[in-house]
Amino acid sequence: MKITLRKVGKTPLDFEVKSGEMTFKGYLQYDANKLILLKAKLSGKISTDCDVCAQEFKLNVDEDIEFFISDGIYEKHEDALLDVVESFDSTVDLEELMNSEIELIKSDYNSCENCKDI
Repeated sequence: MKITLRKVGKTPLDFEVKSGEMTFKGYLQYDANKLILLKAKLSGKISTDCDVCAQEFKLNVDEDIEFFISDGIYEKHEDALLDVVESFDSTVDLEELMNSEIELIKSDYNSCENCKDI
């Protein structure tokens, strides 16, 4: 699901993207200085490998996601500590953002129920 950033205004634009057992649901809202706030919840189950025993298992995911999307190159301000994704074609692909967040979760240290106490 691609959204043109120029269509995002002060009124929140709701979205919901599903893939397999995962749901990425939230809104986009214009903030300031070509920045668009994305606030969402990523929830469901993903298949990943246990970092202890290497067995595949289903990981429950319930993550709050919040970052900014810049329409073009982000000009960092001195006192601003923002998590910013840059868009160079004035669009945002929500499925791609969801998949990126899933890959970040998978790259973390994950252990199955059998290995939790090891």
